[in-house]
Amino acid sequence: MCRAIYCNFQLSEGGEVLKLYSEAEAMCLDCLMRDPLRPFVPQYHGLVTRGEHCYIRLEDLLRGLKKPVIMDCKMGVRTYQEEELIKAPAKATLRSDMYQKMVKLDPAALSAEEHAQGGVTKWRYLQWRDTTNSTSTLGFRIEGIMMEDGSIQRDFRNIMSLAQLTEALLFFTRSRRPILKAFHSRLLALHDALKNSPFFRTHEVIGSSLLFVHDHSSRASVWMIDFGKTRPVPDTSELQHDVPWAQGSREDGYLIGLASLIASLSQAISAASWPKEGSTGEESLGTEEG
Repeated sequence: MCRAIYCNFQLSEGGEVLKLYSEAEAMCLDCLMRDPLRPFVPQYHGLVTRGEHCYIRLEDLLRGLKKPVIMDCKMGVRTYQEEELIKAPAKATLRSDMYQKMVKLDPAALSAEEHAQGGVTKWRYLQWRDTTNSTSTLGFRIEGIMMEDGSIQRDFRNIMSLAQLTEALLFFTRSRRPILKAFHSRLLALHDALKNSPFFRTHEVIGSSLLFVHDHSSRASVWMIDFGKTRPVPDTSELQHDVPWAQGSREDGYLIGLASLIASLSQAISAASWPKEGSTGEESLGTEEG
């Protein structure tokens, strides 16, 4: 996994990745090992204790890759749990750090009262953040890309349309058609597995990512990661995952994001088949390094 991006990881002596323990994530991974989604998540090897901390033992998804290029896509039409919204009025702590982030990017989004207070609640910030990027328009957002040299680019806030996403995918893959086709095939297979997954039907998948990885040998794959905010829905309810969210529905829009990625990969494959004269496919998107 991308240890440059995910700082709460360690390597074990056996070459596995150790992720700081989360009860919710451990429960999800245990279920996923017996689900049709098992081929699409890192192998879960149980728990291990190091000093005072407990860790989840996971397959290292980067093992065997040389100078991997990695993209993290946060899936869904929202990145906060419904419980966070429900509990928010009772815990209306004002956050000056989140207020400053909003002021920097969109001061007009803040009310006169919020400006006077110099702070916003966490749920207010989370709701606003999801409307300022492709989470709201495409059902996912690019959290970051790590290049071959280890540099990380994070500023993909301007991506709001499929056309812009296609350009980002061409940049990420250097317009290499075999890699684009491998990603496309993998996502189509994932879509089928999600449709047949009891786990997916009965869980609200929030804050989970698709991790895209490839290297110079054109080895490429996509993995579902991060289940710390994923929760089972109550009773015998089942989610559709492909409809907009309304408070109380617990819908996450995961399939909306997946459909956007599949459609954009199709466009990128076509674009990679017909390179523009003088184009190398390596032009910068104007992103900033993290």
